[in-house]
Amino acid sequence: MIAIHYFASIREALDCEHENIDLPDDVKTVEQLISYLIKKHGPPWADVLGAGSLMIAVNHEMTDSNAVLDAGDEVAFFPPVTGG
Repeated sequence: MIAIHYFASIREALDCEHENIDLPDDVKTVEQLISYLIKKHGPPWADVLGAGSLMIAVNHEMTDSNAVLDAGDEVAFFPPVTGG
């Protein structure tokens, strides 16, 4: 099982803050996880999770969609941070 957290505008757009899923055998990377989530939840998720500006952390470490996942991991998706 992995824990997935959605933050800020991503959480609002998906109307989902957190979910736990059993990692399917064919999901080995964050990119495959995103594809799985889009298939599981439907097209609106493609617009949000398919955005090129999506930021990703696995186990509190910034990474990209090529990161390898293991059972017990924690994945977070959030928009880019801006400041001023």
